Amino acid sequence: MGLAGCLALPWKCLVVVALRLLFLVPAGVPARSGDSYLKDNITVRQGDSADTGCQTGQLNPRYVALNDVFLYLIVNISPNITVNEGSNVSLMCLAIGRPEPSIVWKYRSARGRRVVNEGEYVEMTAITKEQSGPYECVSSNEISPPDVRTVQVTVNYPPVISRARSTGTPVGHRGVLQCEASAVPLADFQWYKEDRPLVNGLNGVKIENKGKQSMLIFFNVSEEDYGNYTCVAMNMLGITNASIILYGAGAMHDVNSAALCPSISPCLLLALALFYLSKF
Repeated sequence: MGLAGCLALPWKCLVVVALRLLFLVPAGVPARSGDSYLKDNITVRQGDSADTGCQTGQLNPRYVALNDVFLYLIVNISPNITVNEGSNVSLMCLAIGRPEPSIVWKYRSARGRRVVNEGEYVEMTAITKEQSGPYECVSSNEISPPDVRTVQVTVNYPPVISRARSTGTPVGHRGVLQCEASAVPLADFQWYKEDRPLVNGLNGVKIENKGKQSMLIFFNVSEEDYGNYTCVAMNMLGITNASIILYGAGAMHDVNSAALCPSISPCLLLALALFYLSKF
């Protein structure tokens, strides 16, 4: 609608200008006024602050405010972030509106949502891997539906071996040693027998890595295969290892006897760590 339209309907232009200057209402956003409602389809064109023209839109009918405007909008929120374990983290969520909106931060996990703070900021000192995940900023002024935005917090941490069990397998059978390590980023795996690295596809063994699990597979177990093996898990933040035993079916072993301690030369372990970290 041009100048003639504004002269014909001056109250509409005044309403739109008031909304634009006071609250920066984007095109098509509904507004409400006290106990009075006017049903119309007025929208605001995107432009500079000097653009005070008004036009009719083709959207669904909207309510236009006459007096007090009940409107809120999240105008700034922290982006998704990735930090190392032990870092300090600050999340921010800013909202404007009338009435003034309240802000609540919630942490979403498999157990559900829990409130972590009421206010614009969330401060976390020496963050742990258990604190990684989605954080929701919920803004509400109890007039309009809540506005919810999410920030994903990723926490990097060094590998932690969570599963490494010794296994008994008869001669001539297929044997499998399993090693599982949680880490962010995911761990890379290397297998050793004593101080000798094992190569995938050689000497009758196969190494399969999938996600946080690594398997050392023996196609046809022989007497020479029995003994102590070491699973090494590493990422850019650290390195760890576990000792796992492959033994004969008749031998007596504690299947939970895998040791989370070096069973290969400390010098070799250090050299492996330095070589791995040099790639980053």
